Formats: sequence, structure tokens, C-alpha cells
Amino acid sequence: MGVGRGVTTTSRTVETTAPRALVASAPARSRTTTRHRPVFGPGWPLTWLFVPFPLWWALGLSHFIFFPFAVAMAAELLRRRPVYTPKGFGFWLLFLAVVGSGVTLLWVQPPGTVASPRGPHELEPFLFHLAWYLSITIVALYVLNLPERDLPTSRVMRLLALMFVYTLGGGFAGLLLPHLSFPSLLELVLPIHRQGFIYALVHPALVGSSEFLGISQPRPAAPFTYPNAWGNNLGMFLPFFVVTWLGRDAGWRRPAGIVVLVLAIVPIVYSLNRGLWIGLAVTGLAVAVKLTSIGRTRRLPLIAALLAVGAVVFVLSPLYSTVVLRVNTPHSDQRRSTVATQVVHKTLAVSPLLGYGETRAVQGSFDSIAGGETPSCHQCAAPPLGTQGFMWRLIFTTGALGTLLFLAFAMTQLLTFAPMRDPVAVAGCAVIVMAVIFSFVYDSLEAPLFTVMIAIGLLSRRFVRDSQLAPTSPPGAVP
Repeated sequence: MGVGRGVTTTSRTVETTAPRALVASAPARSRTTTRHRPVFGPGWPLTWLFVPFPLWWALGLSHFIFFPFAVAMAAELLRRRPVYTPKGFGFWLLFLAVVGSGVTLLWVQPPGTVASPRGPHELEPFLFHLAWYLSITIVALYVLNLPERDLPTSRVMRLLALMFVYTLGGGFAGLLLPHLSFPSLLELVLPIHRQGFIYALVHPALVGSSEFLGISQPRPAAPFTYPNAWGNNLGMFLPFFVVTWLGRDAGWRRPAGIVVLVLAIVPIVYSLNRGLWIGLAVTGLAVAVKLTSIGRTRRLPLIAALLAVGAVVFVLSPLYSTVVLRVNTPHSDQRRSTVATQVVHKTLAVSPLLGYGETRAVQGSFDSIAGGETPSCHQCAAPPLGTQGFMWRLIFTTGALGTLLFLAFAMTQLLTFAPMRDPVAVAGCAVIVMAVIFSFVYDSLEAPLFTVMIAIGLLSRRFVRDSQLAPTSPPGAVP
């Protein structure tokens, strides 16, 4: 199924080669009417998901709140006919079929892993991750199928920009109050053990601590659970913040946005997230090349000058020594490399086509079957196979077939929309590029992929019926 093809009918495809912003800014009349938007009007699940997100985090619901809102989106989609799908959606449906088939492989034991108990308990993590795959599918279809008049592109992008502000605020709060944590409502209501995976998901804490610099180093985590999740999500939200806070129609947000981006350097550095640093650098370079290729070079000298001044200030600040120390302390490189090697080797050895359906715990440690975590050495335990990066999850849980189908869907989006010139396309493609980079170091199957699929839904609006599109505006206009 291609973009613009409904479940029951086929729509006219809108020309995509014209260098104009197809979903630029809503007319003044629509801005006026949105002031009286009903609480449960079109698009309400996205609004209620993102606007009170710090509240969901404080209640211990941030890892689960996506599911009920995805159900609400699905219910609204069922009332709409036809349902349009993104380009390359056939790849995605086949990928979901591979994911679903993994239930038959949950009790296959790869060599060197802990035997899976044969019981319904083993289904819990599989069903949890399957729910995430279904949720991110629903949100892409939801954003694509709601008409622009009901769910303006600018509104969706501002919601994701707000999440960038929330994430950045959580980073600063963690640096200022590194020891702040409190019981959530969910852990007060449910009998949750004070250790383990579930407790980490529902217990709000501003930071996570790491000791690979030789000291206990607090790293920003709120409003997510882990420091790596903080960096992953911050990178996903950043392109939407840049477009909506620094664009031509940003208004008061533009000067504030410049200040916010400058201040963002502090928690980004202290997060010690090298994956985030690399992702931002590579994606920023790709965007600069794109702007140059389409002749949008007027602001590049100013940006280069600001970056040069910022680099000098950065080198003279205490942040520089933190970065140098982190780069010279590649604590997790060996673990990550070993996990990746083991994932590829064990998948090819037994189940190369479909993988194993879920992650697997390793017997002992990578060095010895008798090894493992100790009270004085938490890092001595081997990470489960299929973690330490979404790409390794794809390979281990869905095999070569699932991995190739997922990448085919992502590459279809890039090849389709990368040639386009408008800010929505540039931001959406930047998110996809950053997601691919992050997939080698971050476990992205939650909020980050949710954001990626929202971006794909926004990009795919170019191919749907005329009523889906807002009035056009000059090239380069920004939501």
C-alpha cells in the first residue's frame, strides 16, 4: 500500500516536486477558532498525552500512558473512511507480521543464554513490546488521516517542541536537585518491589547515576526513566523545536528559542550521552548540506559565526573538561561491542531469519559462566542480548527479515521526502536520520519511535486528499 491509498478507495496524489510548503501555517481564522477548541475535539489524544506529560511522569505513568491514548486514536480512526497509509506501508505490515510471529520463538534457547521458563509469564515482555509496536503504528495513521483543519501540522509540531522544553527542563532540574526522587501514585497503589525493572519505570527520579568517570556522576533523566532515554528523546524533539521556535512565524518564541538552545548545551554535556553528541553533530551536518543544496545559505555564515563563538566559550568553560574526560573514558564501549557481536553470532547460529521474539539473559557474564553482578560491581552483569541499541533488538528479536523490512520502511520515507525543501520535510527527515544513528546505541522502542512515527505521519500528508492540506504559503515558511 502506498501513500494516499485508502483501505477502500484511492485518492488523488498531490504533486510533490514543487518546492513549496504544503502544510505551512493555518490561516488567521483557524488560529482564532482554536482558542475555543473543545476539550475532546479532533486531535485531543495528542494534546492530552503531551501537554500534561510531567504530570504523567510524576504519577508513574509515563511509560504506560501512551497505550490508552493510542486506543483512543484507534477508535477515532475506525470512524473515518477511508484510512490512508504512509508510503511503503506494506513493508511495515510485513514487519509487524514478523514481530507477531516471534511469539512462537520465545522458548527457543540460544546457546549461552538462560533457559526461558515455559509459561504465560514469558509472554509479558513480548506483549508489552508488541503493544508499543501497535501504538506507534496507530499514531502514524492517526496523524496522517486527521485533516489539516482538524489537526494542524503546526499544532503537532508545537506539541513536540513543548516536549523538548519539558525534557530540557528535566535536565536542568536534575543538575540542580540530583538527589530528588519521590514515590509515585502508581507505586503507592500497587504492590511493587523496591528493586527491579518495574520499580525503575514507575519511580520518578530526576537523574540516574553513573560511575564510569571514577566518581558518582548524576546524569539527567526526567521526565523519562534513564539518562540514555533522556538523550534519545531530546534529540528526537529538537528538530521540531528549531522549526517552531526559530522559524519565520515564531514571533516571541524566536529570541526565547535562541536562549533555550544556548542553555541546552549545559545538560547535554553533563548527560555524558556520547550517542546524543554524535547524533546531533551528524544530523546538523546533514541539515546544513541540505540547506546548501537548495540555496538556503543566507543564514549559514551567521550560524557558523555563532558556532565558532560558542566553541571558544565552551573550550574555556568547565564543560570542556567534562567532555574530554567522558571521551577518554569509553567505559561502555567493550560491553556494547560484545553485546552486538553476541547478538549477530547467536542469531545467525540458530534463527537467522526471524530471530528469537524477545531478548534473552546471558548465563553469568561474557567472561565466565560463574560471573555476574555483585553489590560492588553492578556492571559485571552482562546486559541481556537484544539491548544496548534498538538495532540489536531488531536483529535478535526479528532476525534478518524483520530488520530489513524495518529499514526498508525507514529508507522509503527518506528517499521520498529528503528531496523536498519545506521545513516540515527537513525536520521530519532529520528525525529519521537521528533515529537511525541512535538505534545503534539507544533502546528506542518507546517514546522515541512514537515521535518518529508522528514525523512520518506529518510527512505523508503531502499525498492525501486536497481537504487534508492547508492553504499554501511561500517557500521556506515555517509552522
